[in-house]
Parts: sequence; structure tokens; C-alpha cells
Amino acid sequence: MNLDLQSLERSPVRILVVDDHTLFRRGLTALLARDPRLSVIGDAADAGEAQRKAKELQPDLILLDNHLPGVNGVNALPALLEVAPRARVLMLTVSEDENDLAAALRNGASGYLLKTIEGDDLTAAIQRAMRGDSVIAPEMTNKLVAAYRGAANQAVKPAKLAAVAGPIASLSPRELDTLRGIVRGASNKEIAREHGIAETTVKIHVQHILRKLDVSSRVHAAVIANESGLL
Repeated sequence: MNLDLQSLERSPVRILVVDDHTLFRRGLTALLARDPRLSVIGDAADAGEAQRKAKELQPDLILLDNHLPGVNGVNALPALLEVAPRARVLMLTVSEDENDLAAALRNGASGYLLKTIEGDDLTAAIQRAMRGDSVIAPEMTNKLVAAYRGAANQAVKPAKLAAVAGPIASLSPRELDTLRGIVRGASNKEIAREHGIAETTVKIHVQHILRKLDVSSRVHAAVIANESGLL
């Protein structure tokens, strides 16, 4: 595991940029090229092209706009993750709609960023996402809370409750503590400090949580925990 992490840190993050505006794609590619830790390996202008490129190139990370011609980015997420299951997906959009935010996280996005983000903040967010952290634009935090509260106020159907109760019930007490930290948006270091354990131990707990909940990102795990009403 340590060797894998070291290899990830040495190798540039391979990125696929998906946006329907040619000038924006070119500008974003030029911006990211300034950071040797990042490498844009392809771009796409719509969901269909993005799916083909993702399958062919198998990127580490996909920067995905929501407002695409035909199928929008949020709805394209499941197909992209199906053809490139190891990829992280960060939404990079102008949409500040809480429904888009909630749908993106439910569909497996590792984060949700706005196009007003500064270049240095974007590269830092990409690195955080690759480490498994949840990456949400600060401007969207209150809307994220509102979206979760809306879900919590709705009656949880028995079938849905049963579907999530089993996996969450399978978590150990320490894994539940870690999941609660993930829901709060805490980093591995913060969770480790809170419970007096090593950061590497928290990373192992996170891996177990993702496997048991059958999800690919911390954000998705937090969504399941919130919507289930079990935490």
C-alpha cells in the first residue's frame, strides 16, 4: 500500500477535461499544465465523447461540467464511472443549484467546484480528491447542508432503509466513528487526532467503509449515511 501511494505521488494525475466551450477547455488545459503533478491527457465537448474518451484513456480524474449539450454532466456520471471505474470525478460548473449538487454526489462525484475557483485552489482540490478527500466549493457548503436536511425530512422508504441498513450495520464501532467524521467533512488527520489513533489507521478504516458500502468516494459514503438517517 505504501508503494502504491508513493507511486501515485510521483506520477502526474492523468486528467480528462469535459466542457462544451472550446476556449474554456484550452484555457483550463494550459492552466493545469503549469503544475508538473498534473497531466491533461484528453478533452471532450459532450457526454458521449466523454464516455468514449474515458473508456479509451482511463484517466485518474475527470473534470466535468454540468451544462453539456444533450445529456448533462450530473446524469452522465454513472456511465462515466462505469467505463472508468477507477477515476475520480470533480464537477466544475457554474451551477450553484443545490439539486445539481445533491444529484452529483448521489451519482458518485468526488466533489463539486465552481468555475470561479482560483487556479491554485483547483490544483489543490485535485490533489485532495486523489487522496480520497471530499472536495466541495465553500460557497456550496450551506446548500449541501440544506440538501441533506431536505433528504432527512423526507420519509425513508422501508426498502431503501433496508438496503442501506445492512452495509452500515456491518461497520465496526471505529469505522462508524470514522464515517461520522467523513460526514462532517473532517480530514483523515482530523479524525485521527479526535480519536487518538494514527492517520494510517484512519486510511484503512476509510478503505473498509468504501468497500462495505460499495462506493468509490468519501463523498458518496457521506451521502449514503445522511440519506439513510442511520447516523
